[in-house]
Amino acid sequence: MWTDEKPNFIGSFNKLEQLPVAKLPEVAFVGRSNVGKSSLINALTQTKGLAKTSSTPGRTQSLNFFNWADKLMVVDLPGYGYAKAPKKLVENWQGVMKDYLRGRTSLKRVFLLIDSRHGVKKVDLEIMKMLDECAITYQIILTKIDKIGPMNLDKEIKKIEKMMIEHPALFPALMTTSSEKGTNLKEFRDSLFEII
Repeated sequence: MWTDEKPNFIGSFNKLEQLPVAKLPEVAFVGRSNVGKSSLINALTQTKGLAKTSSTPGRTQSLNFFNWADKLMVVDLPGYGYAKAPKKLVENWQGVMKDYLRGRTSLKRVFLLIDSRHGVKKVDLEIMKMLDECAITYQIILTKIDKIGPMNLDKEIKKIEKMMIEHPALFPALMTTSSEKGTNLKEFRDSLFEII
């Protein structure tokens, strides 16, 4: 593990002009609502309750920034595809999220979380298209692999690996994780060191 330090919560922002000054390299976590972004951030950083988790989809409605050991900024983005919030509000924070992804120069990689039980959906493909167009390096992280059988997981991995060639900005290594069981989290942490 590249650091024993725990990250600090910097703040929750829903306007681009409010974002902290970009002094550190950043990685952002994005995915459909309830894909397990906050749980993965907590498990990855070994900090219980750092990112707020909820069984209600669409809880993360701002860009949440965490400073990890003054070496890396971790950003938890709002989930897309579902939210129990007024339509206008949803459009607003999803617009801010897209503007952030398009224009943040300190952003080194986006981790696109996909629930291994459900695979890549149309709404994920839309985000992938946008990331490809903006030439932002992104990597697919399959979550909740403890909740799917090995054969189905293998099938899902093959499906994603097949579509990788169609996406120029997609980092060629796919990662599989379980926040609950801690599967592959050490490898994930080690890979962050290479990014910074």
